[in-house]
Amino acid sequence: MTPKLHFFFTLHPLPSNLISLAMELNIFFLLLIYILLLIISRFLLTRYRNHLVKSVNLPPSPIALPLLGHLYLLGPLLHQSFQNLSNKFGPLIHLQLGSLGPVVVASSPSMAREFLKTQELNFASRPRLLGSEYTGEGSSGFTFTPYGPYWKFMKKLCITELFSTKKLNYFSTIRHEEIRFFLISLLEKSKLDEPIDMEVALTALTNNIICRMAMSTRCSGSTNEAEECREIVKELIVVAGKLNLVHILGIFGSFDLFGYGKRLGEVHRRYMVMVERIMKDHEEKRKDHHRGAWECNEEDDLMDILMKISEDDKAEMQLSRDDIKAFLQWPVANTFLKLYQDIFAAGTETSSVALQWALAELINNPHVFKKAREEIESVVGTDKLVQESDIPNLPYIQAIVKETLRLHPTAPVILRECNKDCNIEGYDILNKTKIFINIWAIGRDPKYWENPLEFKPERFLNQEAFVDGKGVQFQLLPFGSGRRSCPGEPLALHVMHVTVASMVQCFDWRISGSIGKQAGVDMKERPGFTLRMASPLQCIPRSHCAPFYISS
Repeated sequence: MTPKLHFFFTLHPLPSNLISLAMELNIFFLLLIYILLLIISRFLLTRYRNHLVKSVNLPPSPIALPLLGHLYLLGPLLHQSFQNLSNKFGPLIHLQLGSLGPVVVASSPSMAREFLKTQELNFASRPRLLGSEYTGEGSSGFTFTPYGPYWKFMKKLCITELFSTKKLNYFSTIRHEEIRFFLISLLEKSKLDEPIDMEVALTALTNNIICRMAMSTRCSGSTNEAEECREIVKELIVVAGKLNLVHILGIFGSFDLFGYGKRLGEVHRRYMVMVERIMKDHEEKRKDHHRGAWECNEEDDLMDILMKISEDDKAEMQLSRDDIKAFLQWPVANTFLKLYQDIFAAGTETSSVALQWALAELINNPHVFKKAREEIESVVGTDKLVQESDIPNLPYIQAIVKETLRLHPTAPVILRECNKDCNIEGYDILNKTKIFINIWAIGRDPKYWENPLEFKPERFLNQEAFVDGKGVQFQLLPFGSGRRSCPGEPLALHVMHVTVASMVQCFDWRISGSIGKQAGVDMKERPGFTLRMASPLQCIPRSHCAPFYISS
């Protein structure tokens, strides 16, 4: 700066807001240059990859645009977009989706069998996509953990300690109590002729069941702890959903331009503090009861079990306190990032969403509702609340749940990652390719299902065409299949069967705002990674019988 200019600015200093504006412009200019360089580098990298794979026989693929790849072909409902593309290009297609990189979509039972059974080990891992870089989850989590010793140990723990027949039978008291609380709350609304947001009511029901099983803590109520838990759940749902969307939209997924990652990290910190407090409460209770570190008790919840393992020097796998907190993210945070169907996803988020779809289908199909009630009243009656022990004698209720999961799988797409180059049906699948298995489309495939868009539980009563939905027959995969299938399936079915049966047994249902002729429920889907209803299910229950007041 010349002496004259220096003298001028000394006499006439720039306003502070102009200086800050100049600084912001410089930062914006540098960021713009950085983004342009990244775009160029990604473009060159894509050209290089295309050159490398010219000799590779990839699955059929639509025309891709520079930088965007095939993102321009995707609508807000990912599973429906995948189905439309598969109808044009076949049951196995190759896509390039922004920062996700190469993706292969499978949309038929035969292709699902290849990925989930025939070559299962090569696709037993899930890609680490989001969240862990902001939460510091590292290898302590379960959903993002690659298939290996740690993951196998934690899944075995769930199967043997949490979802075993003995443990599920013990926790049946919790499920029965929470369902009674749920029915009583419906009856109170019924007396006032007030509509109920069934998404809120059913989510509270399933969350309370899981949280009591996991940590002996309810997630609803008026306590400070319950309120804190609800706030964390709400924040996680909002932030994780936005973070997922930004990540898929190309290059911007590499940055935290909107601060969602920072917000997610802050909510995770609050979660860790809350769970640490609950863990200390568990330790104090054990001291109060003079129980040793490895004194086993039937009433132990999941946190008790995990803490005991962490204190056992001879345990197969050593668990730290952070391991326990990461593992317990799903019951507390309502499946945390909501990307995958995993341990507690079937018990909380997926169960509550499936129950909403089941009730909606029953309202829209009164002949099915009538047949279900007739079955319940013939087996159980009206003086006793339907119990889990009654379900084996209620095949039509079981068929309603299966038909709901066929049409409305709450995790419509299964996500896997290729561990090494391989070949599927003559097509090359390259290492690190993401695999999307569209179970929503598979459940509606007219080649395997007669009148696939019709809600018809009777199709599951036909023994000649029996499909159990446990991942053995690949035309119905609500809980996945193979090693990475959902270990929470038994719990999810326990909750869904008895909840659907109790809602049919105890109440008639009317859509809020409908007068005279029964109005139908809007069955449109909401964009997202779980298959939620586009419009809130607002219902007015009308009491039919109230056996939950006299049932113990």
